[in-house]
Amino acid sequence: MVGSPSIHDCWASYLSYDHCDHGPCGAHLVRELTFVVEANGYRWAARMKELLLDTAKQVANSPHKCLSEDDYRKLTKRYRVILARGAKELPPIPPRQDGKRGRVAKSDAHNLWERLERYQDAVLLFAKRPEVAFTNNRAERDLRMSKVKQKVSGCFRTRQYAEAYCRISSYLQTMAYRGYNPLVAIQMALSGELYAGGGE
Repeated sequence: MVGSPSIHDCWASYLSYDHCDHGPCGAHLVRELTFVVEANGYRWAARMKELLLDTAKQVANSPHKCLSEDDYRKLTKRYRVILARGAKELPPIPPRQDGKRGRVAKSDAHNLWERLERYQDAVLLFAKRPEVAFTNNRAERDLRMSKVKQKVSGCFRTRQYAEAYCRISSYLQTMAYRGYNPLVAIQMALSGELYAGGGE
């Protein structure tokens, strides 16, 4: 492992960062699979969606927050079988027209299938490593208020103010996840109390 895993929506520019492992966001994949099922009715996409959601539930209910080696082998086998069936179900890619340059246009279903096939290990990383989340929803929620403030205010006046905002926001979000009311959390911070579980 090079660094902490980054869970994202699989934009090519994100994958260029080689200081960390990568994992596609499960929620994004499920939305894309849902679209492919509704638009094309492909059985492979419906089965892949079911597989990912069932695995996410299994991992969440596991005491170790990951699959055993045997279960992971079974998962990868089912994953590959679904992709193999998908390759037969998808129509052939149209040949390049004479005189045309650039990439051959592919359907959304083809692009999604190729991404799932190419990044299998990354897609299933959440089932193998307990510190990897199925989605990046929590990270997006944590960053949302910072983006809202940036849109309203335009920018922070100094780096010091930006860092102070991030520290305060991070503390309040952490306390909220632990079940503390924001006003109580602020009162505890000002009085120097420690919250349950340790820390400042």
